[in-house]
Amino acid sequence: MYTFLNDKFLPATDATLGVNDLAIQRGYGIFDFFKTVGDKPIFLDDHLDRFFHSASRMRLDPGKTRDELTAILAELRELNRIPDSGVRITLTGGISTDSITPGRPNLVITQFNMPAPGKACPPPIRLISYPHQRQLPDVKTIDYLMAIYLQPHIRDRGASDVLYQRDGIVTECPRCNFFLVTALGTLVTPNRNILNGVTRKHILTLAADAGIPLEERDVHLDELATAREAFITSTSRHIVPVSHVDDIPIGVAHPVATTLTSKLHHLVNAGN
Repeated sequence: MYTFLNDKFLPATDATLGVNDLAIQRGYGIFDFFKTVGDKPIFLDDHLDRFFHSASRMRLDPGKTRDELTAILAELRELNRIPDSGVRITLTGGISTDSITPGRPNLVITQFNMPAPGKACPPPIRLISYPHQRQLPDVKTIDYLMAIYLQPHIRDRGASDVLYQRDGIVTECPRCNFFLVTALGTLVTPNRNILNGVTRKHILTLAADAGIPLEERDVHLDELATAREAFITSTSRHIVPVSHVDDIPIGVAHPVATTLTSKLHHLVNAGN
């Protein structure tokens, strides 16, 4: 398995970073992640848009143009030959001489096996809510401190993931965007203080094309009690229905999630 590090393709076991890199010293860096299905990159342009946006916001120079990065990704896929995979592009804060000032960023690209999600919705999961707001929420940083810190709490509550909220307003899960269907049948998703997910973007387009009423707005925790259904979305998992948030049951069927899963599966697999 090959990894790209700065200007070289290396065996993954030989790709290393210096201990003074700000990614290690201070958790300073960004990344983006996309998948391939049948060796076809899925929504690559969207992911590159977000990667370069994150780099700009964090004042990190990728050292590569968009075209150069696209060519590197293609060569890595050719070397590894993994048809269904996950690809992670990481840009670190670089080696720092004083443990606080960014240096020349290190560009690391890894690829690994990742089966594509199936045609059908997976079983619904339980979420717990927790009061937290990520820093620089529009940036896909490598800082997942709270998400990892809360893992024992999530397990102790019998849940699969955490849903962040602040003053009763829902934002997102650590790695997923959140949607609910209101009592009136409107599909609603938060639009402030979140990472704009690539899957989220395409779900909104698919829902609009299907004639499903849509709203991007603040979502309040107290709306969950009357919601018809809820689900989360991500690059790796597509759509996952939600059965409970805390002790609040949310619907027993998930027709909107089922419909959108089918449409997303068709979109992702078109041409394969």
